[in-house]
Amino acid sequence: MPHPVHTLNCPPDCTQHDAAVPAGKARLLWTALVTIGLFSAVELAVSLSSRSLALTAEAGHMLSDCGSLVLALLATWIARLPASNQAPFGYRRVEILAALVNGLGLVAIALWVGSQALTRLQTPSDDILGLPMLIMATIGLGVNTLNALMLHDHSHHDLNLKGAFLHMVADAVSSIGVILAAIAVWAFHWNWADGAVSLLVAGLILAGAIPLLRQSVDVLLEKTPSHLDLDRIKAHLLSVEGVIAVENLRVWAIAPGQETLTVQLMVNLPTGAERDRCLRQIQTSLQTNFGIADPIIQMAAPTLPKPINLSVPASLELVIND
Repeated sequence: MPHPVHTLNCPPDCTQHDAAVPAGKARLLWTALVTIGLFSAVELAVSLSSRSLALTAEAGHMLSDCGSLVLALLATWIARLPASNQAPFGYRRVEILAALVNGLGLVAIALWVGSQALTRLQTPSDDILGLPMLIMATIGLGVNTLNALMLHDHSHHDLNLKGAFLHMVADAVSSIGVILAAIAVWAFHWNWADGAVSLLVAGLILAGAIPLLRQSVDVLLEKTPSHLDLDRIKAHLLSVEGVIAVENLRVWAIAPGQETLTVQLMVNLPTGAERDRCLRQIQTSLQTNFGIADPIIQMAAPTLPKPINLSVPASLELVIND
């Protein structure tokens, strides 16, 4: 008889990322929100008085960042909710949705700034005040750089924080562009530089948003994470003693750094103790070699064809021809 099927689900405490998010992450987002909110209000007032499109675009971008940071904070709070029967993997996917929305927001900002820049290039303004532009852009560069540095280390494996981080980087790049435009307007009276720099900043913002959107969509579509090779994982499983076939191997990410694997293994192990040992070995090796701490493994012995006794046929039909 075939051996019974054995299934192993990794216990909840073996996942790499617990649903509880460190409080320091929320503090970083709150710090960035307060500093960006206060500065963007001042910058918007100065941009309107100086009549600079580049400075107005930067101030508008920073105001939109406040919305993105609020969204990131909300997603961080929801992600802390524990797993349940209705949400067995927890709520970390909410942070992926927030990253997707922030990416779309970056695209919208880039398109708006780009359209305004094209208009300004066609009809450059004659009354741009370069000195206020330069002062505010310099202060803005410092504010955005500090916020970006705060979020940088936490953005590598967290798309929610990566979305907020990219907003800060886009702001810093925008500030550099405004500084260059302000110098051109103030020192050389090149008023067309205001629109040209704005167009360049729009392109840089768009370039930063595309990878964030792609990564978010890949997670939501449950694609195999790019850093994991299914062929390599399959070869590794086949190298385990007793495993003779690997079927229905699937790997996807609940969130970056929280990968899940399901697989059906055919094993040639006669006793339950041997199969249990094999399960534990595979669980440990998947964690060690691939960082997969949440495997769902089904094991079964190969199904042999039912023997046929040729000396006793199942049925015998006699045909008599007259």
